[in-house]
Amino acid sequence: MPALPTGPMRGIALKLVSVGIFLCMQTLIKLAGTGLNPGQVVFYRSAFALVPIMGYLLWRGQLRSAFVTASPFGHFKRGFIGVLSMGCGFYSLAVLPLPEWIALNYAMPLFSVFCGWALLGEPVRIYRWTAVAVGLLGVLIISWPKLTLFGSEGFGSQEAVGALVVLAGAAGAALAMVQIRILVRTEKTPTIVLYFSITSAVLALVTLPFGWTWLSLHQTVLLVLAGFAGGVAQIVLTESYRHAEVSTIAPFEYSSILFGIPVSWLLFSEVPAPSMLFGTAITISAGIYIIHRERKLQRAVLSAEAPLR
Repeated sequence: MPALPTGPMRGIALKLVSVGIFLCMQTLIKLAGTGLNPGQVVFYRSAFALVPIMGYLLWRGQLRSAFVTASPFGHFKRGFIGVLSMGCGFYSLAVLPLPEWIALNYAMPLFSVFCGWALLGEPVRIYRWTAVAVGLLGVLIISWPKLTLFGSEGFGSQEAVGALVVLAGAAGAALAMVQIRILVRTEKTPTIVLYFSITSAVLALVTLPFGWTWLSLHQTVLLVLAGFAGGVAQIVLTESYRHAEVSTIAPFEYSSILFGIPVSWLLFSEVPAPSMLFGTAITISAGIYIIHRERKLQRAVLSAEAPLR
């Protein structure tokens, strides 16, 4: 029996596993069908994610300490932004082909660069701005066939609206990342993960009077399993960061499109258009360059600080 990989290789392996489980979650939500209230889906995703998350923290002996926080309002803000972002994501997931939905979400790292610069004062040089511009060009190529539906089918075209909504969700996820960067200054990772699921589930209940529907047994099982899978994926992703640097693991997020295309073809008979694949390649290239640039700058800073230690 082969030995388990160690160090960075284990981190990469766990990252790939988390990508696969998140894809299972997204597939289950898509299989639940269209017409579901996004807030209702967010509730199931968040509430049932608490089962594996709390079990994991209990197993590690961190459950009690995870409830201790110095920033309750910070967790509320992170949860509020996360609910809006997930709501946008789940609405668009129901109306867009899965590969296109995945590819458009790759705009999130591009938006994160802008949010970090605008809200946290992080320095961004011309190389990364250029990469962001190129990446957004890729996003435009992916979304253009959908956006042209505004003219041919009117503003009510679901796919056209879905393309814009998924980008809004990606921008929201970038804002959530900024809030996480603020939280990690005082909060532990288990605390952030736990309060996010709790806050999201509670806030999602606010949408109860606005279009929640009675679910069939089939839909209920799918959404419960989706929530459970989301919690497991969060745990596996967190574990991956114990074994490798973020900059080492981050590029493997783009493997989701390689998993998503065959799943989409087999389950939903969705075949990606050549323009979508071309735009995705551009966006991924820009994202990997940004990650590479971040890693290079981080190493330069550490080298400059080394004599002072």
